[in-house]
Amino acid sequence: MAKFSIDLQAGKVKDDDAVGSVGQVIVGIDLGTTNSLVAHVSNNQAVAVAGKDGKNVLVPSIVHFAENGDVLVGEEAKPFLTTAPERTIYSVKRLLGKSYGDLAGARNRFGYRVIDEDEDRLVKIAVPGPDGEDRYYSPIELSARILKSLKTRIETELGSEVSRAVITVPAYFNDAQRQATRDAGKLAGLDVLRIVNEPTASSLAYGIGLRDEDEGRTIAVYDLGGGTFDVSILRIEQGIFEVLSTNGDTFLGGDDLDQAISDHWIKEKQLTIDTAQKRGEIRLLAERAKKQLSSQDSFTTEFHGTTLYLDRDLANVLFTPLIKRTIASCDRALKDAELTIQDIDHVIMVGGSTRVPLVQKEVTNFFGKEVNNTLDPDQVVALGAAIQADVLAGNQTDVLLLDITPLSLGIETVGGLMDPIIPRNSKVPTRVGRKYTTSVDGQKNLKVAVFQGERDMVKDNRKLGEFVLSDIPPMPAGIPQIEIQFYLDADGILRVKAMEHRSGQSQSVTIKSQYGISEEEMAEMLIDSLSNAETDMKNRALVEARNEANNVLLSTRKFLEQNASWLEVQQVNDIGEYAEKLAQAVAGEDKDAINNRLDELNRFTEPLAHEALDRNVAAAIKGDGISAK
Repeated sequence: MAKFSIDLQAGKVKDDDAVGSVGQVIVGIDLGTTNSLVAHVSNNQAVAVAGKDGKNVLVPSIVHFAENGDVLVGEEAKPFLTTAPERTIYSVKRLLGKSYGDLAGARNRFGYRVIDEDEDRLVKIAVPGPDGEDRYYSPIELSARILKSLKTRIETELGSEVSRAVITVPAYFNDAQRQATRDAGKLAGLDVLRIVNEPTASSLAYGIGLRDEDEGRTIAVYDLGGGTFDVSILRIEQGIFEVLSTNGDTFLGGDDLDQAISDHWIKEKQLTIDTAQKRGEIRLLAERAKKQLSSQDSFTTEFHGTTLYLDRDLANVLFTPLIKRTIASCDRALKDAELTIQDIDHVIMVGGSTRVPLVQKEVTNFFGKEVNNTLDPDQVVALGAAIQADVLAGNQTDVLLLDITPLSLGIETVGGLMDPIIPRNSKVPTRVGRKYTTSVDGQKNLKVAVFQGERDMVKDNRKLGEFVLSDIPPMPAGIPQIEIQFYLDADGILRVKAMEHRSGQSQSVTIKSQYGISEEEMAEMLIDSLSNAETDMKNRALVEARNEANNVLLSTRKFLEQNASWLEVQQVNDIGEYAEKLAQAVAGEDKDAINNRLDELNRFTEPLAHEALDRNVAAAIKGDGISAK
């Protein structure tokens, strides 16, 4: 069997590696649901960087698309939450790596339009364009806008270019969400050296894990942010942070405390909230009330001629059910880690919503010890990320960084796309599996081509090898379940295995690290990926739109064939016209045009698909059987 190269490099970064041609400084970034921050280590002290005013270190995670085509980020975008909600995107972190199915029941929480086409597809966000046609954005593209703003902020502060970063994510983020975060960083012009768990960063910010006396310590990190809650139990051994368990709720945070106040006012005063603008206005007033009640006993304001009032005691009543849910998550996290409250050495508070006095009281009562909240809860994650970045720069030698993969490893998918399975800088040894399926009916063979690199198209990456999974039982496209497993051992040997689950057919290849690429070649590949990130993202978006459209066109043809007996002539003609417009768009180079035509076809055929389902169910009840799908 042919041998192909795959290089490893030590995770312990030397000083001259940290200051190379790719970038001069490694920074820490907290890409948050509500607010984001960037920090760096200066004079052995982690510091969050403020904006032009020199005061506010928080950048609201909000992107606004103005009618004239301008794009605003952060504080500049915030006022448009109430005046132009359909053009103002917030809480985009909740959408990273998510499919439509993942958001079932939660889509109405957003003031903007999340496109609902196929439960298995990753979400897209539709924003009205200057010409009246919708523009479609992925959460990755929107997150990249926020990261670019942070990159500009730190470069202004330092007076030099910054292109290396550590970015934090919740401990519960899955592979798709972590990869989406990496992609957003790359699109923003950042080489993401590490994706670090937020609780690990929080511990580092408090200095836990950097001292000998912290060996064998167990830490609970309670993180209540604007849009999400999670609690993580960590164990520190020999400078290595291990996440023992994590629990939480991706739709529970300070926003929900605000909503509880809004709902109370609406019910108490019988307010009519009939526009998105009013909904945004009362939400902002509720947020003001929550913040004021953390230090004062009461809050009063006016809302369209109505006086709104709230005191701390009533706020506590409103907040209690939500806070109890977080405490239940703490209990589940302890049970999952097979620990008791007595096993916890430190409790760290993270997230702006932990400023609420009732939150601190309930967490203290549950764990039976004083919580550690001496650092600014809004900044703690970013400060920890900056410390991790300082470790990567070789300035702290006591924290162990395991061996890592220098370049991403993945396979070729439809349209020549690179699908990274083991991302760059993953620790080794590691094993990752991902499921795929066939793209045409009756497909019996599947070629698995393995590539190394950071570009979105495989033609721009380095091919390591390929093999063919043969004798797949002929089935309709999308039915076979083919799992691709990558196992990378500590010696740099990559084993790739493909197996079709229904038939048990399998095939594998071993790729050894005997013909390594030089550090100069690797650096060139990384620089290439950064400089071409925007072009790569546009090419990927176009290919993905074409793939999705071709799948829908195939499904449409099958639908017409299977339901010809009851479809009216006009309906068939209309479907044909929509499909033809989509096919014409697929032949072009405009992914937004493809998405618009796709949206039109889906909207027209949705009620017909429901009717077809009803007819099949009725036929089955009568004993006639269900037609093939």
